[in-house]
Amino acid sequence: MRENTVVKKNDFSKGPVWKCIVAQAVPLTVAQLVQLLYNVVDRIYLGHMEGGNGLALTGVGLTFPIITLIMAFTALFGVGGVPLFSIQRGKGDPEKAGKILGNSFALLMVSSVVLTVLGYVFHKPILFAFGASEESFVYAGEYLRVYLIGTVFSVVTTGMNGYINAQGFPKTGMLSIVIGAVINIILDPLFIFVLDMGITGAALATVISQACSAVWVLHFLFGKKAIIPLKRENIRIGRTITKEICKLGTVNFIMQGTTFLVQIACNTTLQKYGGDPYVGVMTVTNSIRDIFMLPASGIVSGAQPVIGFNYGAKRYDRVKMGIRFNTVTGCIYMLAAWLLIIAFPRFWFGIFSDEPQITGIGIEMLKIYFFGFVFMALQFAGQSAFQALGDAKHAIFFSLLRKAVIVVPLTLLLPRIGFGVKGVFLAEPISNIAGGIACYLTMMLTVYRKLESKSGGTGDEVTEKKRKIR
Repeated sequence: MRENTVVKKNDFSKGPVWKCIVAQAVPLTVAQLVQLLYNVVDRIYLGHMEGGNGLALTGVGLTFPIITLIMAFTALFGVGGVPLFSIQRGKGDPEKAGKILGNSFALLMVSSVVLTVLGYVFHKPILFAFGASEESFVYAGEYLRVYLIGTVFSVVTTGMNGYINAQGFPKTGMLSIVIGAVINIILDPLFIFVLDMGITGAALATVISQACSAVWVLHFLFGKKAIIPLKRENIRIGRTITKEICKLGTVNFIMQGTTFLVQIACNTTLQKYGGDPYVGVMTVTNSIRDIFMLPASGIVSGAQPVIGFNYGAKRYDRVKMGIRFNTVTGCIYMLAAWLLIIAFPRFWFGIFSDEPQITGIGIEMLKIYFFGFVFMALQFAGQSAFQALGDAKHAIFFSLLRKAVIVVPLTLLLPRIGFGVKGVFLAEPISNIAGGIACYLTMMLTVYRKLESKSGGTGDEVTEKKRKIR
């Protein structure tokens, strides 16, 4: 009886499509919100730290490419193994699933040690290559030296948490993030202001919170509650399983890699044409973007399983309705977000910094950066449709198109042809408009057109008319 209830509850071919999407999107958005707090709380506190002159924010911003690279390897070895693990569970082969789990854990541990060592040995030349100045390196180096201690904790938490969700324990998986976020939020002001540890305190708070999350994750996976526990004898690297994990993880690795390239291009160009204050402004701008993109990201993430389920069930009319819901909801929200940013730029910037040196220029750059923000909704709707329907090639292509093909070249070119430092911030709206339109039009001319031909009409309205005729 309970099994039938669960199946009915998760039957996305029943009920209004928008309700199915919203029901999925709300918990995902809450989890992403907690994750976002985890990531931005350091920046909020550091932006209001006395005596930093905006350099604390600049320093943290300079570490983003290195942290992104660590996350790229986490996605490669961690996220890449979860689908394989789920497939073996579905096949009823817990022994093979356990080996995949252990292999993934071993890869993550080895990569975390290698990345930590490389980070300590080469962090100074890397930071200067990524746009640090002598002044900002003091903060970036100080933050990174402490942060790297927690690389293994960060990698284990992010890379292994998916295996908890894959065993049907989403609440436990969400608690992995919540525990770390709450501890980080509590420790940040204590270390930064009360104990007067400054940027070192922010990094230490992050390391401690990541360690607590990692302990939680490993306690579950090694414990009795796990359906397929992490066993010591399975913690080994096998050539065949590693190849399979890397094959699936490459998609996520590439997407993280393009973000890595964008961050490097922005930081180095901003340092050359504007100096440390503009790197700090970009750090704040990216943080504001993360906040406003959260609901839109939650909607498309919630829509993907609904769209994919109905596609598998051959309910093509409902697939189209899901895509249209993504588009309309996303455009309305993104337009409202854009207007809010344009109308109250000082308020949003003030959340992260009250430093006069960067607030003045930051408000102007904020307006440039978010121009045409609404077109990101088209990118989200198009790319989520490709992902939900299993079209990985198009999903990867348009991610690369927007970041690697448009943003990076424009970031390097526009300042050199007369736009100066404004060109770096102008690259984002150009990519949003060009990339968003290209992605959405391609989706409409490919997968959506195929849905039209398969459904043979305009959707549920046609079905309803046929019923009436009968």
